[in-house]
Amino acid sequence: MTDAPRPMVSQLRVVVEAADFDEAVAFYRDVLGLPETVAYAEGGDDRVSILEVGRATLEIASPGHRREIDRIEAGGRESPRIRLAFEVADATGTTRRLEAAGATVVAEPVETPWRSLNSRLDAPADLTITVFEELADSHERAAEAGFATDSERSRGAAPPSD
Repeated sequence: MTDAPRPMVSQLRVVVEAADFDEAVAFYRDVLGLPETVAYAEGGDDRVSILEVGRATLEIASPGHRREIDRIEAGGRESPRIRLAFEVADATGTTRRLEAAGATVVAEPVETPWRSLNSRLDAPADLTITVFEELADSHERAAEAGFATDSERSRGAAPPSD
């Protein structure tokens, strides 16, 4: 047992208002496969469904990086300021399932320079989403040129190997 400090934040919850609640829940829960952990209903249209997404990260991108991602992933079509990205085991198959369930494919799966297979879709609840499949593990990716933290770059150090 360790006395590791408890993180100040223990969960990231993205709250999205969906005009068509049932469509959005069916798409993300039933088609994308996010398990519903809890749901509340107070009556009428006062409903919420909380879906489990596994590990959450907050990716903060500079405007230049967002433009580069848009160029690589979506042929330059500009994404909104906030876009959700879901790691999946099969980006191509997931793209087809989501399209069949009503999402609009913005860009077909493409292999990125950082070795993931990404597609972009417009999905229910007016969200732009990316589905991505990792084609290399984190150690392989960390060894690639350009993958380092800001502190590593500033001191000219190589990224950690483990």
